[in-house]
Amino acid sequence: MHNEYMGFLVYGDGTEYEIDDRALAHLKIVIGSKLRRQEGFFVSWEHTPEEGSGRVSVWVSPSVPIQFRFVGGKAPELNRQWLEVLADSSFGPRGLHLISEAEANKQVATRKP
Repeated sequence: MHNEYMGFLVYGDGTEYEIDDRALAHLKIVIGSKLRRQEGFFVSWEHTPEEGSGRVSVWVSPSVPIQFRFVGGKAPELNRQWLEVLADSSFGPRGLHLISEAEANKQVATRKP
């Protein structure tokens, strides 16, 4: 899920999570939508083997400060299908699960009409 520009999701006490700018832009839209509705939820993602493997889950709540810090100077174009897959996952028991854009496109392509 790595891009040229790596931004940061800064949460709560200032804990920073490095996420590429393109994925972070999509997370910002989905997280913002849920927080506007005053919903609390988990956001989860996996680390690549290069990052040491493992998973991260963060409880996101309207009462906790959150910041999206982008490194690139230009906002990436948003992929509606990726946004839909991320938003759909946010209503499941695991919460919002960040997957790659390619994986989201694959899920959309395999959906039954």
